[in-house]
Amino acid sequence: MALTQIQGSGISNITISADGEVTKAAQPCFAVTSAGNQNNIAIDSDVTVVLDTEIFDVGANFASNTFTAPVTGKYQLNAAVRVQALDSAATYYYVLIKTSNRNYAVIFDPDFGQDAGFWSFANSALADMDANDTAFVLIQQGGGTSQTDIVYASTWTYFNGALIC
Repeated sequence: MALTQIQGSGISNITISADGEVTKAAQPCFAVTSAGNQNNIAIDSDVTVVLDTEIFDVGANFASNTFTAPVTGKYQLNAAVRVQALDSAATYYYVLIKTSNRNYAVIFDPDFGQDAGFWSFANSALADMDANDTAFVLIQQGGGTSQTDIVYASTWTYFNGALIC
């Protein structure tokens, strides 16, 4: 079977290989990471995770820490946030992928008996998003001392997503 290409506006938008793999050149997807630490995050309030270094952004749908869905569909969203100087006196930490329709959270109790040097949170969601719905990442520390830092590192703090259907 030969390679099949479907074209629109004079460019190949969909390619189907001889083995049936499908590539959609304009499929909305993005991957971003943080460019700098956020030190001593506020307690008892949602703190937006600053993500401003694009690895890729097909369709230019990511800006100002926020992904905006260009079309209605199901989006796979993934986030990781590395923090340091976790406060064992905090009641909880949570990391949230917040969309226009729903929130997706992971929660953690840091009561180790001492402050933890570092921790990495991971969160993912298959989100139903309409055109122009938004998604971004938040963290909250409940109680304790404002000492926790979100750490920049392209392998530790990131947000990515793609339209899958």
